[in-house]
Amino acid sequence: MVNQQTQEKYAELALRTGVNLQKGQALMINASIEGAAFTKIVVRKAYELGAKDVHINWTDDELTLLRYENAPDEVIADYPEWRVKLYDTFAEDGAAVLNIRSTNPDLLKDIDPLRVATANKAAAEAMKNFRKYTMNDKIPWSIISIPSGDWAQKIYPELTKEDAMENLWEAILKIVRVDQDDPNAAWDAHNATLKTAREVLNDRNYKKLIFKAPGTDLELELPEGHIWKGGSAVAETGVTFNPNMPTEEVFSLPHKYGVNGTVSSTKPLNYGGSLIDKFSLTFKDGQVVDFKAEQGEQVLKHLLDSDEGARRLGEVALVPHESPVSQSGLIFYNTLFDENASCHIALGKAYPTNLEGGSSMGDADLDKHGVNDSLIHVDFMIGSEEMDIDGVKYDGTTEPVFRNGTWALNIKGE
Repeated sequence: MVNQQTQEKYAELALRTGVNLQKGQALMINASIEGAAFTKIVVRKAYELGAKDVHINWTDDELTLLRYENAPDEVIADYPEWRVKLYDTFAEDGAAVLNIRSTNPDLLKDIDPLRVATANKAAAEAMKNFRKYTMNDKIPWSIISIPSGDWAQKIYPELTKEDAMENLWEAILKIVRVDQDDPNAAWDAHNATLKTAREVLNDRNYKKLIFKAPGTDLELELPEGHIWKGGSAVAETGVTFNPNMPTEEVFSLPHKYGVNGTVSSTKPLNYGGSLIDKFSLTFKDGQVVDFKAEQGEQVLKHLLDSDEGARRLGEVALVPHESPVSQSGLIFYNTLFDENASCHIALGKAYPTNLEGGSSMGDADLDKHGVNDSLIHVDFMIGSEEMDIDGVKYDGTTEPVFRNGTWALNIKGE
């Protein structure tokens, strides 16, 4: 198993560069009981950095599965008010939120997809207020991952659980730069690279992007005033933080009515403990009008039926094929990692921060600008070494943005 010193480096990275915890600030952590040892390291480090309070919301895969298998429908369809108040209270206090994910991607594969969809929708509706704090960068938040036994063996099925865990630890630590002497400095340099890429795209100010690859021929309009973001973000308090670790993307938002064509997935999507794989979506005027999947088609259907906005896009992200996640050669069955190996798009709610002035707009104004709203936000991967992307400017001229899965633009700004 990874030694204590290395785990402490990872914990410190999550606290300093991930949520950038401030002295006197509260911290809320969502973590699996299987990762209790690492989580305790994070808690100790947080108090050493001056946290005034650290609260843990524990989860347990076995208990989650038992609930889905045995609880009555009315319980599955209910999200408790006390939990909503807990999150809202911490958000109102300006707390940082750290998610430490390590869920088994096959956990709910034998559960009726309707039960899972019902539970997800109930949680999304109940947590709408809290989600405004994260999606508008009102508070610092971050997502990291650590191995679990079942997840590790999904990736390395030929290995024992212990060896699979060891291999997955090694892969994660390399991808998030903990293997370097000073991970925080390495992330500073990485964020600077992503900042340059997003500045190049913002300067280009494309009207639309055209994606072409095997199974994909998609035109995606971008709203006027769209903003490309990526890497670090800045909370309302002025604190810089990194929402996702790893992250290799620059991203913006499509116009909710301006997506046409067909797109095919290039990696499995783990949604709600079930896998959706080898699927395609056809869009007309921004809305999914047809879909199919070789695996998890019913799960995909329930996802698309979450609400009206679930059939429209809320994000488009560009990731070069040579990203460290892609070069690992692994399929992680975990969106946090797989989305950073590949260009991707997201069904559902858009980030208002991807539009000029969007974070201060109401729902009606956001809709007028083509910003999608939904209870869900689900990324899925569409990129590969065969992906070509063209950018169309407002004067009608077209230029290559990606060729063969990597940048055709000079993103170094030279």
